Amino acid sequence: MDQIFRLQEQVRQLKEAVVSHAVVDQAIGVVIALGGVTPDEGWIVLKEVSQHTNIKLRNVAETILIWGRTGVMPPQILAALEDRLGRPAFSGPPPGSPRVSGRSSR
Repeated sequence: MDQIFRLQEQVRQLKEAVVSHAVVDQAIGVVIALGGVTPDEGWIVLKEVSQHTNIKLRNVAETILIWGRTGVMPPQILAALEDRLGRPAFSGPPPGSPRVSGRSSR
């Protein structure tokens, strides 16, 4: 019984790691596309933002993905990203994000 519990916990942790890895990879893709950096540089940017803001890497990655859908990013993470990229690459909503006001421009 004890071994079954340990194995179930291991499986749960592995599933969580796979999801976390996918989130980080997607966020690296956003940094690459909007920051004009290489994949290795994108990874370094995420890691440094995480360290600088004292926010877990996965949470920084999730925030970047949420920004991609909503155009909303906490100022602390935005400032750290722009500092690491050396320019304002993340100001304003991303291309194709939903309108904030809800009004039509017709």
